Amino acid sequence: MTSSNSPSTSTEILDGALDTSVDRAIELLRADRLIGLPTETVYGLAGLASSKLAVRKVFVVKKRPLDHPLILHIASYEDLDNWAQDIPEYARVICKRIWPGPLTIVLRRTNKVCDEITGGRETVAIRVPNHEVALRLLRKLDDGVVAPSANRFGKVSPTTAQHVVDDLGSDVSAVLDGGVCLIGIESTILDCTLSTPQLLRPGAISTEQIRDICGVAVEESSGESRASGMLEKHYAPNCRVELAETHVDAEVRLEILKADNRTAQILDFSGDLALFAANLYSSLRQADTQGIQVVVVVVPPAIGLGVAIRDRLAKASQATSL
Repeated sequence: MTSSNSPSTSTEILDGALDTSVDRAIELLRADRLIGLPTETVYGLAGLASSKLAVRKVFVVKKRPLDHPLILHIASYEDLDNWAQDIPEYARVICKRIWPGPLTIVLRRTNKVCDEITGGRETVAIRVPNHEVALRLLRKLDDGVVAPSANRFGKVSPTTAQHVVDDLGSDVSAVLDGGVCLIGIESTILDCTLSTPQLLRPGAISTEQIRDICGVAVEESSGESRASGMLEKHYAPNCRVELAETHVDAEVRLEILKADNRTAQILDFSGDLALFAANLYSSLRQADTQGIQVVVVVVPPAIGLGVAIRDRLAKASQATSL
């Protein structure tokens, strides 16, 4: 167990490979403290789901609107009925086939889920993360945790333990270091309270994969914003994000920006969607560290994981300006 060397924070950095670190994280959670939790998608700001005080702290630290629901993380499919009810059979099929994994489902909540988690709604968003450290913690905790991305609301999500410390400092008591997040963007969210599931947020699990794996068709979302990541502006670095369809277009735009005395760079991982997702947020963070004013991103094709990447980029570009 080590502590951060930064003089500005007393946050503990805990080696997620050690059982003693997981035990320390559980001790903090049970004391209504917040921790950084690694998942396969991004690092979460975790608070004990059964503690209204801890859940309220998550909103305060993130500066998140109180009506913006949190995602509940649980240890396994077998725990689902403790937190959700009136579960459609198709939703059970999806969960059994894909969990643990980067898929969140919205269901009718049980009385065990407090209003603070759901923004007062009668539904709750739930997932089982596919990360060894997170699963070991959840199994030993014997409870759920709420765990939105461990950054200030609307900003770039963290994909390393150090990102969490850089963003939140001593507002988080400890970070379980589980290495760099494998996927790098947030989970797919499906609304399963309807006769046919609706896609609320694209992620690493595509609607095509759900259809092929589970035999369930997914519709596009309709209605109000009711889950994480549905706002038009989100995932924003300090630099401005501009989008280009091709590398040639990006180079043309880069020359224009340089002629206008703007510091700018091109980000192009469009040939490898997995690499793109894994490096997107860290690349935007690095641009901010380097004082880059504009990042011109070559968008990937709108297939598979590319749909989710384009979604994050579109929202980041809407949320940034000079």
